[in-house]
Order: sequence, then C-alpha cells, then structure tokens
Amino acid sequence: MRKKIGCYHAHYSNIEHIERALNPYDVEIVHFVDPGLDRIKADVDFTNEIAQRKIKDTLDWIAKCHLDAILITCTFFTANLQQETLLSYPIPIIKIDDPLFQNICQLNKQIIMAFTNPNTVKGTMDQLINFARIMEKELQAESVLLENTFDLIMQGKKEEYIEVVTNGLNQIVRENPDKTVVAAQLSMVPAAQGIGIGNHLNSLSRYMEELLNLDIK
Repeated sequence: MRKKIGCYHAHYSNIEHIERALNPYDVEIVHFVDPGLDRIKADVDFTNEIAQRKIKDTLDWIAKCHLDAILITCTFFTANLQQETLLSYPIPIIKIDDPLFQNICQLNKQIIMAFTNPNTVKGTMDQLINFARIMEKELQAESVLLENTFDLIMQGKKEEYIEVVTNGLNQIVRENPDKTVVAAQLSMVPAAQGIGIGNHLNSLSRYMEELLNLDIK
C-alpha cells in the first residue's frame, strides 16, 4: 500500500536529496519548507523558546495533512524538539539524524562530525551522545565546523557551496587519517558522496523502508 510521507525542511535544497533516497519506493512525498527560522535566528531578541514554539506549531499543522509519517530533515529543527513531543503524535515522526546515528554507533571508531551550520553543532552533538547512551555504546566523537559556508546554500549558491564543502571535508580527512569523518547535515550530502564519507543518505533509505514497511515500486 502506498504510504504518504511529509517532509519538513528548512530549505528547498533538501528536497532533491529526499526524493532521490525514496525514489525506489512506492510513496507519495509531500514537502513542507520553512526557511523563516534560519533567517531570524541571529536576531538579538530570538530565543530557543521562539524556535521550539514555531517548530511545534508547524509540526502540528503537518500532522493534520493525512500523512502516514513525517520526516524532519533539518538538524536545527530536531535539536529543538523534545522526544516526548515527537512521541505525542499519532504517526511516526522521524528525525533525519536517527539512521545516521545508528550507523555511527555501529562503527566502533573515533568520529569527526563535520558541520557547515554553526547553529546545529551543539544540538546535534548532544543528540548523538544521548543516542549512543541509550544504545549503550561507547562513543568518541568530536565536531568540526566549516566556517563561512552555510550562507552559500541559503543564498542559492549550490555549486559554490558543494565545492567549498568538498574542499573542507577533504582537508579534514587528510588531517585525520585514523578517524572516520561524517557529514552531519543533509545539505552536505553531494560533497560527502563525492569523496566517499559518511552521510545521511547512506542509511536513510533502508531505515525508512524497515520502519514504515515501504513497498518497492
């Protein structure tokens, strides 16, 4: 039976990644994009409470749209949602990080999580550590920020963003030959795939298939 999946994004650039990941399956994908929070989160009067309220209000709206599941693709959004909130909905709410975290916890290696968006670093790392604790896994993980890159994708400069991120990831890999480098954001997938490092799409398809019992086309 065809499943309807709602995808909650912070930017339109993430749509193509999800479409590609779920292309083998008999699903209808409905995309909801809200770039507003990213545009105002640097304002002096912006607070976590504002973000949490806006994200939950949007999630409430999406949940009413006759869907079988919701995939949240923005790590800033997921970092501002409590687990109790996610469990309060009548349909599965899937965080983009969960399948990636699951893979990381199975590696048994020192991990470097590479970011481009400074606002997602702490929240994502906290969630990773908590995920590993729940899985009862020992985890050695650190974060690296590729500075002054995220604005490029938000400005629609996709090719320039991919090039800069690819160069940055390559440098991290060269400088850390004994560690496993993972791209921590969905927007980094093209660069990560180009150099063969861990990324969200490596694990997302199978995770969604098993969780939602998706049928192949």
